[in-house]
Amino acid sequence: MTPRPIHLYLVTDRTRTRGRPLLDVVEAALCGGVDAVQLREKDLSARELFDLACRLRRVCGRYGARLLINDRVDVALAAKADGVHLPVNSLLPADARLLLGTGGLIGASAHSLAEARAAAEGGADFVLCGPVFDTPSKRAYGPPVGLEVLGRVTGALKVPVIAIGGITADSVDAVGRQGARGVAVIGAILEGEDPEAAARAIKSRLRAALP
Repeated sequence: MTPRPIHLYLVTDRTRTRGRPLLDVVEAALCGGVDAVQLREKDLSARELFDLACRLRRVCGRYGARLLINDRVDVALAAKADGVHLPVNSLLPADARLLLGTGGLIGASAHSLAEARAAAEGGADFVLCGPVFDTPSKRAYGPPVGLEVLGRVTGALKVPVIAIGGITADSVDAVGRQGARGVAVIGAILEGEDPEAAARAIKSRLRAALP
């Protein structure tokens, strides 16, 4: 079976679930249409991250969604995840490919056109571009890149570009017009009173915005 395209990409942050268990919130989001989950819990030990990855893999599997591990290729391999997401200062995609093999999915972050080109040319399967809009989770990476940079990135790359940073249901149309093939979301789903409904609303807007 050919995996479905990644249009709605959920990035985890268990500190932003309003006290609810992360797995419960993720499962609700998967019910709402999330296509892939990136496990991004930087403060966990390798063992804790592995245990959480194994549990998330089982949940994602029930919904036909893919699981990627942030930065840790070793944990992705050990937990039999679908792939890895590489921050800008992580391994190069080509080096990660040597470890993952041809079947592993590789996503890469980019905060500029130059970084996006390097990631794509290095073998990333898709690129997360942002932060497009202001958001607390991405302020450490500098000011938002804005829609103009997002459009330049999508126009220059052949691999899918997923917009990240301050994305809500209301901003889906704007990033879609710039050529984004999907959106990555943290707070708009994890912090929602009803994560399933929040994911469903974003997915509905994506269906309308993407060709």
